[in-house]
Amino acid sequence: MKVIIARTLPAAGLDKLKARFDVACGGLPLDQGWLLRHARGASAIVADPTVPIGGDLLDLAGDSLRVVSNFAVGFDNIDVDAVRERGLRATNTPDVLTNATAELAVALMLAAGRRIVETDQIFRRGDWAGWEPEQFLGHELAGATVGLVGFGRIGQRVAELLSGFRARIVFADAHPMDEAAARHGAQRMDLAELLAASDYVSLHVNLTPQTRHMIDAAALARCKPGAILVNTCRGGVVDTAALVHALRDGPLAGAGLDVYEHEPAVPQDLAALPNTVLVPHIGSATRTTRDAMAELCADNVIAVLDGGEPLTPVV
Repeated sequence: MKVIIARTLPAAGLDKLKARFDVACGGLPLDQGWLLRHARGASAIVADPTVPIGGDLLDLAGDSLRVVSNFAVGFDNIDVDAVRERGLRATNTPDVLTNATAELAVALMLAAGRRIVETDQIFRRGDWAGWEPEQFLGHELAGATVGLVGFGRIGQRVAELLSGFRARIVFADAHPMDEAAARHGAQRMDLAELLAASDYVSLHVNLTPQTRHMIDAAALARCKPGAILVNTCRGGVVDTAALVHALRDGPLAGAGLDVYEHEPAVPQDLAALPNTVLVPHIGSATRTTRDAMAELCADNVIAVLDGGEPLTPVV
């Protein structure tokens, strides 16, 4: 059977697939023409967040296609309705990247709150004239209220990591999450209440039509003055133009971002703001995590092509 890897896959998963199937890799960057040429007759397509999977590509693969395996926990790049309508399976890679992403969220809180990137640049330019008592004042996590928008695996791991900082945890989620809330000493709020109460707001939701621009101008206007926004989920959850305005004119004091609305492009007016910490979608970028994601991605393909159920199905 033929397995098409739209771009690339770490060896931990690639070698598993090569041992079982006829594997072709598109390479970096994404070559849409290559993908279209090689999709015909594929039994599986391995994608990632940069690879759009729509009905046309599924139809091009034909009756041989059985599964789309996404090298990511998010799956907004896949038209899941088109997958479902064709009786196919789609999978993702949850759990294995939970800790790495949660750690980065906390790191961005610290970096933005303590103005680490901003002051690093000042120091390197030679613009630091010496210590002053009112200079470069930031925000502590200790005693702060941290609002988690989405309280699934990653949000809960963030709450766990923050326990050592003695932060107050509040969350907004479509589900009550009573057991998890009790375990982490967290209080559930609606989104508007959370935004008004939180010193830090950290986003942990899938990108769906319902969550696109969840954090828009109206939501940002509700934020507590001086709040820090952190986004490690998907860029489209935030209205970028509204974010730039909130960082320039308030109420936000800063932001730590790992994801962007139109990756890899980042608007110059956002990049130029000194009160931002911007990193290039590295939430799961540790060797341990990326290898585990690759293995799970491959194991989902193997399970479906062997006639079984995928380990982590989306559809």
